[in-house]
Amino acid sequence: MPDKVLDDLFHDTLKDIYYAERQILKALPKMARGAQSGELREAFEKHRDQTETHVERLQQVFEIIGKTPRGKTCPAIDGIIEEGDEVMAAFKGSPALDAGLIAAAQAVEHYEIARYGTLRQWAQDLGLRDAARLLDETLSEEAGTDELLTRIAEGGANREAVEPA
Repeated sequence: MPDKVLDDLFHDTLKDIYYAERQILKALPKMARGAQSGELREAFEKHRDQTETHVERLQQVFEIIGKTPRGKTCPAIDGIIEEGDEVMAAFKGSPALDAGLIAAAQAVEHYEIARYGTLRQWAQDLGLRDAARLLDETLSEEAGTDELLTRIAEGGANREAVEPA
């Protein structure tokens, strides 16, 4: 078997995040419906719209490298999303629900940030400047979503879980 190179790893990881983004698209509406705070619900709805753009950008990256957009099952994102579902079921109607949803959403964001940061660097190393630019745009948006979730948590979601109104 021939040695695999960075180009192969880049393509394999691209398929991983493509699958992940498509799974996240399915999970976000459910999380938005579960959120008790209007601010958190709006954040999930906004991020769903962003995620549609992320999928489109990934499709452009596949085009740049001459590959068909195709996902590869990602047990990591499946597990993170499953944990979010468990939080929604276990804490439904409780003051801690939004804090749990934020934690689950940030686990997703951190996974995405790790993947996009790696892919962006690999694209640069491979001389794929347009792909690197697209991946960097998404990385910035994922980091922004993570920061927004932190602000929502600090703005009251966590306190409300400690001392319900």
